[in-house]
Amino acid sequence: MAGVKALVALSFSGAIGLTFLMLGCALEDYGVYWPLFVLIFYVISPIPYFIAKRVTYDSDATSSACRELAYFFTTGIVVSAFGLPVILARVNVIKWGACGLVLAGNAVIFLTIQGFFLVFGRGDDFSWEQW
Repeated sequence: MAGVKALVALSFSGAIGLTFLMLGCALEDYGVYWPLFVLIFYVISPIPYFIAKRVTYDSDATSSACRELAYFFTTGIVVSAFGLPVILARVNVIKWGACGLVLAGNAVIFLTIQGFFLVFGRGDDFSWEQW
């Protein structure tokens, strides 16, 4: 039952993050949809981790080069997701208020993604592989 509660909490926080992103795009004062390109970063951020988990067979090792490289690429993707709205606001494509809302949405979404891997990434009885 704890896994279902975690899944509901994660889906709720994901909805909150996407609401921040949509508010940054669709409010009447902002009205520019360029910040939606951060959705690409949301989709590709877990891919290096999935590849590293698939390639790395020994889960008992404290460190592996493949896993560290996956963390490096994931960090670059997350930093790029936070940098895109700032760059768009700096060149006056979007307003700074929209940038703030998109950055808040980024924080919530990436914390949701991290929470998903913390809750369902363990090798316990209840894992994300069952879904």
